Amino acid sequence: MPGRQRTTADTDVLVVGAGPAGLTTALQAHAHGATVRVVDRRDHRVRPSRALMLHARALEGLRPLGVTADLLERADTAPEARIHLGRRVVEARLGHADLPDTAFPHLTLVRQADVEEVLWQALQDRGVVVNWGVEFRGLHQGNGGLQALSSGLVRAELQGAHGPGQHASRFLAGCDGQSSTVRGITGAQWRGGPYRVEAVLADLELDGGLDPGLLHVAVGQAGLAFLFALGEGATWRMLATRPAVPDSGARFGQLGPPVAPEEVAQLVKDSGLEASVREVGWSAQVPLQHRIASTFGSSPVFLAGDAAHAHSPAGGQGMNNGILDALNLGWKLGFASTAGRPLPELLQTYGQERLPAARRVLALTHLIFFGEASPHPAARLARSILPAFAPVMPLLLRRRWLIARGVRLLAQPFVNYRNSAISREGTPKARGWPRPGKRLPDAPAAVDGRSVRLHELTAVPGLHLVLERDAGPVALDAIPAVASMDSQPRLLHVHRLTSHPGTGVVGIRPDGYVGFRCGEADPVQLRDWLRLVGAVRD
Repeated sequence: MPGRQRTTADTDVLVVGAGPAGLTTALQAHAHGATVRVVDRRDHRVRPSRALMLHARALEGLRPLGVTADLLERADTAPEARIHLGRRVVEARLGHADLPDTAFPHLTLVRQADVEEVLWQALQDRGVVVNWGVEFRGLHQGNGGLQALSSGLVRAELQGAHGPGQHASRFLAGCDGQSSTVRGITGAQWRGGPYRVEAVLADLELDGGLDPGLLHVAVGQAGLAFLFALGEGATWRMLATRPAVPDSGARFGQLGPPVAPEEVAQLVKDSGLEASVREVGWSAQVPLQHRIASTFGSSPVFLAGDAAHAHSPAGGQGMNNGILDALNLGWKLGFASTAGRPLPELLQTYGQERLPAARRVLALTHLIFFGEASPHPAARLARSILPAFAPVMPLLLRRRWLIARGVRLLAQPFVNYRNSAISREGTPKARGWPRPGKRLPDAPAAVDGRSVRLHELTAVPGLHLVLERDAGPVALDAIPAVASMDSQPRLLHVHRLTSHPGTGVVGIRPDGYVGFRCGEADPVQLRDWLRLVGAVRD
């Protein structure tokens, strides 16, 4: 990558919020050349988990950052579920679906706390500072206001244990949750509304005949109740819903006041599970809402994760969607920090790409949550008659293609960036490759006669150029500054596939999406795309 522009910034990027989205943004930006600091108003790093699931697309995006092995060590990648339909219990095996185009063909149950621990440790190993007990209060805007900062530095007003302070950075990423302070300074509207039901989380010890170590799902007229063998203060973690409690003092998306033990016990009883609560290790009520910011920001201030969109827990999308925001934003901030010139078109694509994606995911979670927990008569009726289908459900769940469809849907196959300004189709078109803006599948290939998978080739940070077998050589020496400074890792990689006849070239973005394809390795068209994404200095 090009040499670093001299500034008086303390770091290139300041990330506000150290949840999964903030930690991933920091890790991705640092991996792509930026200096980064993370601040979080929490005094302590460890907190109870709200999210409990990772999907394939998030794991694919995290793989180049070197954290997936540690995540999978802490996860259940072959979960089995027991679905309780009245007195009938249906088994469902949710691991190892028939998904040949990913290295992660399964649901992955893992605590949010473990995800945060792995990401935090990766940042520590790379020397990236994460400061706890430091609150972002706003920006020192000067006489010109926020807009005047777009060509200079943002100066964050911070409050920590040792008093107030400032931090100057070129970019600021607001990953500070549903009650985001950063969102307030962007002027973004927070569109949507609250749900009429709230979530109850609790860590429990149970008496009864529930099979240990499994996911139990109970279907009742009032809603679904989930018991995960992932408790942090006890054996079981319960997720259930109930009518929202008005004026409880809890903030949306945050862990609110504890729930009375007798109320927790009643939720388990109402679920129909053959279990009783012996001990409540911890509990919290969580108000729920469905909202999305009208803008995900513009340079130099951006929003990601819960600061940009709020979901119900249906489908386990919240943490995953925040990580996908971060993987998209982080590499762009990294390249913009080292390009030596403004990259407004590249940075604008963050909102262009992720806002439509978030709308689609929000629509999916809203639909699933209606079926799971809505008090609407139609939803209650559907849940009440579901036990009548219990006899045929084992037949359906033994069909692996059906499980695969469900796992794939949760991994967001409908998200693409085909209309993005950095999705470029060359002339002539390359055949046999996804269109620019679509995900690169993990297909088999060969390099110098060695069998590989495509995601093995792209499992390091940076841009990847994939040449077909007969393509002309890519003269990197003729492209100015395609490699970073000597102190930084190389962020442009070239792979020639001996298994793919043809003369074309495909450019793969750091977040795993095709950005460019051309039926010939035309250096002019290739250089134009590399310049567009910040890999070429004029």
